[in-house]
Amino acid sequence: MQKKFWSKWLIVLVMLLAVGLAACQGDSTGEETNDQDQTEESGEEQGDDNSSQEEEPSDESSSDGFEAVTLTDKSGTEVTIEELPERIVSVIPSATETVFTVGAGEQVVGVSDNANYPEDVQDIERVGGLQLNIEKIVSLEPDLVVADVNNGEDINALRQAGLNVLVLGAQNLEAVYEDIKLVGQATGHVDQADEIISGMKADVEEVQEVVSGLSEDEKKKVWIEVGPELFSGGEGSFIDEMIDLAGGINIIGDQEGWPQVSEEIVLEKDPDVIITTYGYYIDNSVEQVLARENWQNVTAVKEEQVYDLHSDMLTRPGPRLTEGLKTLAKTFYPDHFE
Repeated sequence: MQKKFWSKWLIVLVMLLAVGLAACQGDSTGEETNDQDQTEESGEEQGDDNSSQEEEPSDESSSDGFEAVTLTDKSGTEVTIEELPERIVSVIPSATETVFTVGAGEQVVGVSDNANYPEDVQDIERVGGLQLNIEKIVSLEPDLVVADVNNGEDINALRQAGLNVLVLGAQNLEAVYEDIKLVGQATGHVDQADEIISGMKADVEEVQEVVSGLSEDEKKKVWIEVGPELFSGGEGSFIDEMIDLAGGINIIGDQEGWPQVSEEIVLEKDPDVIITTYGYYIDNSVEQVLARENWQNVTAVKEEQVYDLHSDMLTRPGPRLTEGLKTLAKTFYPDHFE
């Protein structure tokens, strides 16, 4: 019974992890939710270069001096915003984090069921999870809906209902910067968006400065486990990018997307560090890994280099991603960050 439970849960988890797994779904793609955020990645082929703007907002763009702007979003659609949005609905947690971080949180009147950050979202109207409640969203009368390519057919439904929808869809860190800039332009918070991006880039530079001096022999082999049934992120996932930027070597970096791997593969690769990302819903996740009978000869287990980090910080394509990067690097190389 328990095994069936985990199997079902992990299928949902992988669907909810939306970073890096591309499942071509045409112009609008599927829905994202990672640990209550990203669903199975789709629309990666829509690219990270679609965030170019057709009309540059003035430098005075703000809540007091907003100028009409036309943006090309990640679905390839031109979105024209005539006036400063006063009622915003964000239908995916990563987008919600971005909207709040650029300073437009007070305008948010609806969020997805899985939104959990910042704390202010707890008191905001919920508009659905994997399947959005279109009628509910329409009833909130938003003048801007912020979505993600992984919201799939719901994007068309929202547009057909007459709503102005700005679609995000980062597949890597550089595209996260683009999404933050889009939201800043759309909500009249250009300067704030630029500051956030600059801060994130500074975080990356700080980490790179430390780990760039590591020799290949010094680099830690890493296994990041997003579920106890051995799912993880391979090439094309945020996890793979974060491991690389943090100076580590992803032991399944030769695989694509979000594979479920066999125990034998992990044991053969013999990771130096093991990270779990599910300790918020399973008690003693680290202790469970350390107690695995067949893993007692794995270097990370023998040396007790097993840690739990929150998956939102590693795979949610939003402003906190570089905080997760710094935490990851410090976990790999604590002596280098003293």
